[in-house]
This record gives sequence, C-alpha cells and structure tokens, in this order.
Amino acid sequence: MDKLRIAPATERDVPQILELIRGLAEYERLSHLVEANEDRLRRTLFGDRPAAEVLLAYDGDECVAFAVFFTNYSTFLAKPGLYLEDLFVKPHARRKGIGLKILKRLAAIARERDYGRLEWSVLDWNEPAIHFYKKLGAVPMDDWTLFRLTGEALVNFG
Repeated sequence: MDKLRIAPATERDVPQILELIRGLAEYERLSHLVEANEDRLRRTLFGDRPAAEVLLAYDGDECVAFAVFFTNYSTFLAKPGLYLEDLFVKPHARRKGIGLKILKRLAAIARERDYGRLEWSVLDWNEPAIHFYKKLGAVPMDDWTLFRLTGEALVNFG
C-alpha cells in the first residue's frame, strides 16, 4: 500500500465512478436498482450544483475504491456534518487498509470544515463492516429507523 493515493474525483473520472457504483451494487445484491449512467453522474456530481463529492483511491495506477459523501446538517449541534453515502473497495484490494485510509481522510475533511459529525449507514447483514466500524469507535444508532420515499411513492406524495 505504499503506492496508495486518495484524490478527489474529477469529471474525467465519471466512467470509473460508474464502474465502482456497479461493483458496490453487485456486492450489496442490488444491481437491479442501479439507474446511474455517465450523463447523470456528470450532471449531479460535476454540474452547476454538485450534490455530492467523490474520493477515489488508487493502488499505483489502478483505481481500487471510492467514497461518495455530502453535507448534512445537525440542528442540535448547529453545524454541518459529513454523510458517507457509499464506500466500496474492489474485492481483490480488500484487507489492505484502504477503507480505513478513506475513512481517516473523510474524518480529516470533516475536521477541516468544522463539521460536527461523520455518519453513514450499513446493511444489517454486513457483519464484517459492522465489526470494522465498531472497532473504529463508531456507534450504531439502534434507536433510529431510516425511512425513504422514492420512485412512485415520492412522485405521488402530496
């Protein structure tokens, strides 16, 4: 991992981002839900109003991981927070500390920006990730339930 480099993605990285999104979806058994395409990623990540930021991790010349994150807000802290939407390391590059290095970079970004939190969700069946996150000192929010309106439900709501 001496050759590990983490860098902000640019518009030219869109094809690589899409490949990583598809890899994540396959890992999570959710490939059938992927609607992302290069045009939409260019518009939403690098257009006039970027909705999120992306970090890419390179082992030498190969892109092996990514993190997609955006700002949220805590009214109790009266501060922004950093929400990690996705973190994915390609299977052959796992167990080399790449995910840990990305999380440390995200924590550094949160501190630099004076954010009050770094938060993310994990699928309840992903025991290796849950164990890893607890080892870092992250606390599961067992008393909170995530709700979502999407697709037809969102379109038809009010």
